[in-house]
Formats: sequence, structure tokens, C-alpha cells
Amino acid sequence: MRLILITLLISSAVFSQQIPDTLYQPKVEKKYNSTIYVDHAHRNFHRIDNRFLPFAKVLRNAGYNVKASKHKFSNTYLKTIKTLVISNALSENSRPPFVIPTPSAFTDEEIKNITKWVAKGGHLFLIADHMPFAGASEKLAKAFGFTFYDSFLFDENRGGIIDYTINENTLENHEVTNNIQKIVSFTGQAFKTPEKAISILKPKEKYIIHLPDTMWRFSEKTKRLSAKGLSQGAIMQFKKGKVAIFGEAGMFTAQLAGPNQFKVGMNSPDATENYKLLLNIVSWLTKEEK
Repeated sequence: MRLILITLLISSAVFSQQIPDTLYQPKVEKKYNSTIYVDHAHRNFHRIDNRFLPFAKVLRNAGYNVKASKHKFSNTYLKTIKTLVISNALSENSRPPFVIPTPSAFTDEEIKNITKWVAKGGHLFLIADHMPFAGASEKLAKAFGFTFYDSFLFDENRGGIIDYTINENTLENHEVTNNIQKIVSFTGQAFKTPEKAISILKPKEKYIIHLPDTMWRFSEKTKRLSAKGLSQGAIMQFKKGKVAIFGEAGMFTAQLAGPNQFKVGMNSPDATENYKLLLNIVSWLTKEEK
């Protein structure tokens, strides 16, 4: 089953056949009350009215007020919010087939505004998946010292589904992994972190970064890099604010993929603890809010 799912996930046809699993609903304790804004203003592949509906449902069940953010990132707008989630943004003019170089989803002015906002105490949860999403958020990540590769992270068998475990020391023992033994990601990218960041998801050295010229098209000429020292998820204090940067979005939602509707994400039988990571990350970002 797992091999079949891997094959489906690395098929360009499935890219447009991911729908939210509306039946997914883990038991969650209701104990939070912060407001979380999820970006809808940058052609986001994952929004809370579609593929990130389970993301929003888990947070709402825990007491969070989850809202769509439909504004570009002006200083005036950012002053009205405290916690912002950006998942798989794209530029206005991006259309398939996606080829390099991938244009930024955000203007230079927006990036400057977000950086200042976090520095003054804002909380940013940035999620950027495999190419082209990594490339579209590359400049924004760079503003915080992270180096994104517009790429795909694969294991030694070129599979994109990767386990991170406490036992293998690929899952960092930290506040955001409290009471978690295993997290599963579902085909994303890996990135370089600044020294002061804490890597939560640590790919094995034998894993490979693939950097194709066109999304999902690989050949012997495709550029490859070792994943040694890279991360697929990290957190960091940034002056008075906080950032959580993750290189795969499926792990934070529950989707049905392909004509056979394979479960991909928090609803996967192999990823039963993923929803805990989502809750822990958002709790870490917002814990000083009243």
C-alpha cells in the first residue's frame, strides 16, 4: 500500500486530484483561544476552504479561531494580526507546466513588511512544499536566514514519504514534539537553516534533494544534492517574534488522493501523531498570547 501511495504522490496527475478528507476528526482537547490567520491572498494551493480544511478543523476543535487572510501583506494589515500561516503560495502569473526559475509569490515590499512584523513580535508559520512552492517562498524564507531549494526530497528509493522518529534521532526531542514518537511527511522539500534555528525534522544523510528544471520531470541529468545537514521543519525565535518553517504541507492536513482516494496526511494510518505536531507548533507560536 505504501509503495502504491508513493507512486501516486509523485505523479503529476494526482497534483490536481487532492481533496480534503472531511470525515477526519481526531479527539482534541479544547483549551486555546488565539486567532490564527491563514493566507488566501497569494494563489495558495492549500486554503482553509479546500485542502487545508482539516488543518483548520483540528485547530478549531482545540479552541483556536481560524480565519482566512485575504489581504496582501501591508504594514497596516499586519498590525491587525498576531499569527499568520502561509501554505504553498504562488505568484499571480504562475501556471503549469512549472519551470525554473520560479517567481516569488510575494513582492519585495511584502517580504520587508513581514520581516519587520515578526521582528516586532509577530508569529509566522511558513509552509512551502516541493517545487514550485519552495521557489515561490524562497525570498521570504531567505529574509529569516533559511535557504530553500526549489526541489523534491526523496529517500534512497526516490520515495517522497519520509518517517521522522525519536528513536532514530530524526525527530528532535523538543517542546513541539512533546508526546510524539513519529511524524510522517508526504513529498516535500528540504532546506538549510540558520545556526540559531532548531531543526525538528532531520532528513537522513542518505536522502537526496532533486532539483528538476520542470516540476515532476526527472532524468539522469537532474541536479542532485545530499540532504546531509538539511531540515524539513524548523523553528526559531526572530527578535521579538517567532517563525516555524516547514517544507511539506500534506503532513498538516488530511487529504484523499487520486481516483482510489488514498489517505494522505494526518488521516494516514502511518501518521496518527501528525495532528499533535500541528497543535504543538501553533501552541509554541502563540503561547504568550492572552
